[in-house]
This record gives sequence, structure tokens and C-alpha cells, in this order.
Amino acid sequence: MVMRASVSRRSLALRRLLALGLVMILPACSIGLRPSGDAQSATDDAAVASSMAVGGSGAGNFLAGRFAQDQHDLSAASAYLLRALAGDPENVELLQRASLSLAAEGKLDQAAALSRRLLTFDGEAGIAAVLVAEQEVKHGNWTAAEAAVSGLPRRGLNSFMVPLVVAWAKVGEGKTDAGLDALAPLSQVTSFAALYDFHAALINDLADRRKAADLAYRSTMAGSGGLTLRTVEAAAAFYRRIGQSEHATELFDSYRKEHPDTASLDSGTSVPRLIDSPQAGLAEAMFGAAGSLRQGNSPDLALIFARMAVDLQPNFPLAQVTVADILQELGRLPDANAIYAAIDPASPVYWSAQLRLAANLDELNDIDGAIKTLEALSAQAPTRAEALITLGDVLRQHKRWDEAVNAYDRAFAIIGVDDRNQWMLHYSRGIALERAKQWTRAESDFLRALELEPDQPHVLNYLGYSWIEQGVNLEQARKMIEKAVQQRPTDGYIVDSLGWVLYRAGDYRKAVTVLERAIELHPEDATINDHFGDALLKVGRIEEARFQWQRALSFDPEPDLKIELERKLKANPAPPPPVLPVLKTMGVK
Repeated sequence: MVMRASVSRRSLALRRLLALGLVMILPACSIGLRPSGDAQSATDDAAVASSMAVGGSGAGNFLAGRFAQDQHDLSAASAYLLRALAGDPENVELLQRASLSLAAEGKLDQAAALSRRLLTFDGEAGIAAVLVAEQEVKHGNWTAAEAAVSGLPRRGLNSFMVPLVVAWAKVGEGKTDAGLDALAPLSQVTSFAALYDFHAALINDLADRRKAADLAYRSTMAGSGGLTLRTVEAAAAFYRRIGQSEHATELFDSYRKEHPDTASLDSGTSVPRLIDSPQAGLAEAMFGAAGSLRQGNSPDLALIFARMAVDLQPNFPLAQVTVADILQELGRLPDANAIYAAIDPASPVYWSAQLRLAANLDELNDIDGAIKTLEALSAQAPTRAEALITLGDVLRQHKRWDEAVNAYDRAFAIIGVDDRNQWMLHYSRGIALERAKQWTRAESDFLRALELEPDQPHVLNYLGYSWIEQGVNLEQARKMIEKAVQQRPTDGYIVDSLGWVLYRAGDYRKAVTVLERAIELHPEDATINDHFGDALLKVGRIEEARFQWQRALSFDPEPDLKIELERKLKANPAPPPPVLPVLKTMGVK
């Protein structure tokens, strides 16, 4: 029996990983910039880009660079654009594209060098100015950093980045009041109020102005979306340092209540400042900008700002995760994994980063690497079940049923008494058990999942379909699947189950109608095509039935189904073509 879960490959694992996501930034603003195209493999991108750079011409290199840039092949884009720029060093578009590509790749010093040249032609190039300012700050040149951005028009991204850069540059010069004055315009814009409060708190905290820092931190936490991992860490460190540890504990408890999947949150007694230098303060500003750009669906620019944050403060786990997450979204899984792997194990985001690393290894077909990562993570935290659940999902997706069951069993041993939130785990283990031919346990898991989450359509479908295949509980199975279809009328797998229960009940004409709808929803599924062919045969449409079985064979069915399809085609040969009557030619006897 070939079972099909109506949840796509890896979606359960990814859904769990998404549930572990941390609210890491303050709401600043949305920058409506056009996102780039879909990511593809670096190997394919480089090959296509290389073919475009015919003869190494400037135009060819430019086109190849643009293509690679659109495909997020950062290394290839930089290489081709730099070649094009060598032949046309004053081309503004080339300077802009090359500097952005280098910055996205993490080569910020080279990006800043090109940005300086760009600014001589276009003094309002905002990203170029920020790249220059970031490098000046990195080398302690605060006055130069301020000068790099001061002349920019205050619109778009500049409307909040310029005040932040200038404010931290003033603080770097030892001018705290001037820094707060430079920050003040943000307080006049509603969408920037939380940003203002947080950075005012950080500046006052760094200057040991406790009363002002206290007021600003409290205003931050009271604002919309102000309770984030970053703000809680900063404020809690401040309150411990001034002897208000109980308030720090309250903040941690409030955050954990909203984000129970946070791995490890330091609520102990350490008191170091989260932002211990003006350079770290500007890194925080870059990190916040990256979050705003990401929310505004501009991943390429978000990546650049996150890179600058890490460049200014290398041990900045949240910024590292942001860089890695964006690279992952852009399809650069090996690059993302290199950053995930470098995150400090003591960081609260280490756990989720390791889970994402494992998911990427699975996506890259490094199954052994994914398993090794998840087993190591489980060993590091033997009282947590997430790594084992993800391990079970990975093994199940690769049809290693018995191993998957073992991983899920180990997870259940940690969880103990389950609750409503564990319905999906019962469902996942039930699938693995059914495929491992342990039906009694599988059925128990499906029934338990329905106890925890009554009428859950995917569970109704899987259990109902299983009963249909076994020829038991047919009426109950039909009702369950009809209920699932009501909830998911566009899910081809669930619609197929309804068609199949109608077939097994002998209602072949109605089964044909329903299964035809399932084919429309999932035309590439071998099992649905097989079912449709069976129903067509029952209503006498033999040629159409053969067509569906042949289509099913073209979709690489599982071995058992392939054998069955070949048997049906052999047992039901195509009818001979009709014999046309021989017409007598007029006048011929």
C-alpha cells in the first residue's frame, strides 16, 4: 500500500523550525524595495553567467554580473562586475552594482573603496555612504563616519539610518548629549519611536546615566513590539547592574511566556552591558536596519546591513543568524551553514541555528551530516525533544521508517504526558509506523492525534485512507474523509481519498468525477493517476484508463505500484481499432 501524506516533503520539519523563530528586532519601518529574482544553485548560475561573458567583453561581463546578481550568486556577480568595471572605471551603475555585490558577499572593505569612488559621481548614494561610514567606524574614525552620511537627504532608508549613524559617531567622539540630540528626530515619527527609545536607552546606559536609561528602557518595553530578545537582554543586564535583579527576572519571564521555545536565556547574575562601546552601538543600528529591510521584502539590502553589523561586532549571534537566514532564503545553503556553525554555543539562538543547519544539510542531501548534527544537539540537551523530533522528520522523509519511529519514541520519552500541541508528533510517528508495517501502533497514534486535535483534516485523511485500503470501517472512513474535504477542498490528496472511498464502495461514476478533480489538483501524482485509471476501467472507458496508468508510470512510482501498473496494462490491452466498412466503388462489380 502506498500512502501519501497531504503535507509536502519537509514541511512538518520546517513548520517546527519556523515555530522556533525568535522576535529579534524592534519594528522600525518598512522599506518598499523590489526584491530580486529567485535563487538557484551557485554552480548553475556560474555556468550561465560564464556563457554570457562572451570573449570577456565589458558588455558580456556586465550582463553576466547582472544575471549572477539577480540569481544571488554573490561571488560570481562580484567577479564579473569587477571585470566590467576595470574597462569602464567611471561607470556609475557598475560602481553601484559592484559595491553592493561585494558588500553582500561580506567584502566590506572592498565595497567601501568602490563606494568612495561612487560618491564622487553621486553624492546622494545612501548605501554607499553608509558602507563608507561603517568602515570609518571600524577603524575608529568617528568624525569621518559622521561626515560620510551628514549630507544625505533624509528620506527612505536615510530617514532613520543617518540619525543613528550620526548619533553613535557623536558618542564615539565622547559627546553623549550631542549623540542624543542627533537621535532626537526619530522620536518625532511614530514608526521610529521604538527605535528611538531603544537607542536612547543604550546611549544613556553606556554613559552610566541610570535614570535616563531606566526611563528609556521602560518606554521601549511598553511600546508596540518592544519585548524582543535583544531588548530584553539589554534591559535585563542594565537592571541587574543597578541592583534591580527582580525586574530583570520579570522581563525574562515575560519573554519566555511569549517565546517558550527560546533555547537558553541567561537569567543569572552576570551584568555586562549588551552594548559596551559606540562601535557595538552602531552594529546594533545596522542590525535593526537589516530587520526593517527584511520586513520590507528587501533581502539583498538586508543582507548587506546584517553583514555590516557582524563586521562591527563579530560575536553578534542574532546578526549572524540574520545573515545566515537570508542566505538560506536566497538559496545559498552552504554559505548559510558556515555561519550557523560559527555561532557561539552559549548564545540563546544556538539551538535554533543548529536545527536550521541540520535542515539545510538534509536539503543538500547530506543526510548523514544532518543526522549527526541532530544527534549531537540532542546529546547536548537531553531534556529537550526538538532535535529528536526533527531527526524523526528527516528520517521519515527519506523512508527510513524504523529509524524514524525510534527517534519519535525517544522524543516522546522526553515529553512524557502529551498535550494538544503534540497532535502533529503523533501524526508524524503514525505515518512512520504505518510505513514500517506496525499498523496497530500507527492506528493508535492517529486516533490519539484526533483526540488532541479533533477533525484535523490531514489526520482524518490519512487514517480514513488507511482504513479504506484495508477494507475496514468504510462508512466511518468515508465520513472522516468527507469532513477533511470540506476543510481542504483544494488538497488533491484528500480529494483523491474521497474518490477512492467512493470507488471501494462501488459508486464508480461518482468516483470518476471526484478523482478527475483530484487529477486537476495534482496531475503529477502517480497514485492519483492510478486510482483514476481504475475508476475509468469500471465505467468501461478502457483506453482512458490505460492512458492514466501509463501517465502514472511516467511519474516514477514506487516499486510496488510500478509492478501493479504494468500488470493492469497487460491485463487490459487496448481494444482493437474499429473496422471501417469497405465502400464499394460506384460502377465496379
